[in-house]
Amino acid sequence: MKTAKFLCFAICAMSGGCATKPLATQEVKVPVHAPCVGAVPAAPAYEFDKLTPSASDGEKVLALARDWPRGRKYEGELEAVVAGCR
Repeated sequence: MKTAKFLCFAICAMSGGCATKPLATQEVKVPVHAPCVGAVPAAPAYEFDKLTPSASDGEKVLALARDWPRGRKYEGELEAVVAGCR
């Protein structure tokens, strides 16, 4: 008789677990340290840096004039990379 009561209690206890729904999957966002800069743009090779000290003023001015667009483009790329960190 004792065994029958225990068996009945065990079956009731185990079947109660089948009646409940499993917990829903939850998404938990955990902050992870990751660098905000993926790839740094390569610095351009400026013509002015390649000039000799004996270069004329005209050559220096022309080299600076040709380097200006390269520098502005590089500056824009760097600003875009840094903006991704904000």
